[in-house]
Amino acid sequence: MKEGFRQAMAWLHTWAGLIFGWLLFAIFLTGTLSYFKDEISHWMQPEVQARPMDDTRSLSVAQTYLQQVAPTAARWFITLPDSRDPGLSVMWQDKVDPGKRGNFVQKTLDPVSGQAVQARDSMGGEFFYRFHFQLQMPHPWGRWLSTAAAMVMFVALITGIITHKKIFKDFFTFRPRKGQRSWLDGHNAVGVLVLPFHLMITYSSLVIFMSMVMPAPILASYGNDTRAFFNEVFPATDNAPALGQPGQLKSLVPMYEQARAQWAGGHVGRVAVNNPGDANASVNVFRAGSDRVVHDFGSTVSFNGVSGELLRVSGEQSLPAVIGGSFYGLHMGHFAGPVLRWLYFICGLAGTAMIGTGLVIWLGKRQLKHAKTGVMPFELRLVEVLNIASMSGLMIAIAAFFWANRLLPASVAERSGWEVQTFFIAWGLSLLHAILRRGRRGWVEQLSFGALLFVAIPLLNALTTSHALDVSLAMGDWAMAGFDLTCLASGVFLAWAAWKMQRRAAPAPKAARSLNLKSQVH
Repeated sequence: MKEGFRQAMAWLHTWAGLIFGWLLFAIFLTGTLSYFKDEISHWMQPEVQARPMDDTRSLSVAQTYLQQVAPTAARWFITLPDSRDPGLSVMWQDKVDPGKRGNFVQKTLDPVSGQAVQARDSMGGEFFYRFHFQLQMPHPWGRWLSTAAAMVMFVALITGIITHKKIFKDFFTFRPRKGQRSWLDGHNAVGVLVLPFHLMITYSSLVIFMSMVMPAPILASYGNDTRAFFNEVFPATDNAPALGQPGQLKSLVPMYEQARAQWAGGHVGRVAVNNPGDANASVNVFRAGSDRVVHDFGSTVSFNGVSGELLRVSGEQSLPAVIGGSFYGLHMGHFAGPVLRWLYFICGLAGTAMIGTGLVIWLGKRQLKHAKTGVMPFELRLVEVLNIASMSGLMIAIAAFFWANRLLPASVAERSGWEVQTFFIAWGLSLLHAILRRGRRGWVEQLSFGALLFVAIPLLNALTTSHALDVSLAMGDWAMAGFDLTCLASGVFLAWAAWKMQRRAAPAPKAARSLNLKSQVH
């Protein structure tokens, strides 16, 4: 391979990583947090108690509640609780307006008592999940930008592999306390260690949005009727229309059990009831996405709601759906158990660290060239500010989001929106602080503040709720306890990073060092 080509790849790797690096850092970190979005949502709605799981009881409780509060609704939707999300979620649609997606009412029930839980309004972990691919921007601009970033990330990975002649040797090389050399060693090691994960995550994200970024095959086959493509790949359940005659809905539990038998013991994720008070009521039981690696977008068993008769079982997925579902399943990690989910999380953090170290390396190499003059060009100062705000500032914003969840009164209008606003306000203030405080002082102060916020979250939780860490551990509520412990560990890590940054002193000039040595001799 000619050196000219390798140098070109190095140039592309460097500048692609720099231009999109700050955005990619945020996308990777929020995506990593999304692997525990259900656990985050549980922590942010402590009113929803963790209960021993009993699907049949939960289903009976939900049906009784809906028959009382929404007997004439057009549709019911029941989402059963699981070990990650203890809430029994019910939703109903009062009437169906063609072409509109509205008129929905959603409630969270206690799966034992059947009473509606007055949980605080919060986006929970859903915020990080949505931000990961929409960037809190109007549709479709956020998706376009995040997809462009994914393309750049894929290019950066490929060019990084080409650039490093001794990539696997570099993996086993780490020289601590060597300044820039240590950062580069860490960047290489992290990149190689989780390279398969990075390639899978990046490429699968492009496949997920394939219809948006590569629409030519769809347009060639379906013309302007793109909806026909999605209807063919993801066929909708053919539900019978309402007759306008009253009917008595049968118990949903036997239908639940029949559906599980069709899936050889697979888990039920959601139950949908169409026209529950009509003589032509129908019930669709959907398989949980966590059952298999290949995400099945339409695995359903349908029943006549009045007689309980099995009507149809969805057929096997088409090949395009299987391929798309495989990439979707691998990317989302819904199939992952606790151990594998933590592995996903650690690999995601490694990817985030790889991006962050790359940004630090780029700036450090160029700062050394101007160290003697003591004057930093504007462009380097800009990168420094963006590095601080995009990394330590983002950590502060995340912590502020959690603090807002506990401190905002439950009665505040649009409370979930204010949680999100707090996130961006804190992030904006970190940017302002990075502008005002130069270099290492900015890093140390923001890392220290972030450490304080994260370390104090378990205490804040204990003071504002009845779910202190010791209580959660005693109850076996590992989602609640795990969140507190993770925040504590995050705070300790940020404190260590601040200490290391503070401890690191600029090397003294050679002349000064020689004078010191002479004075020690005499």
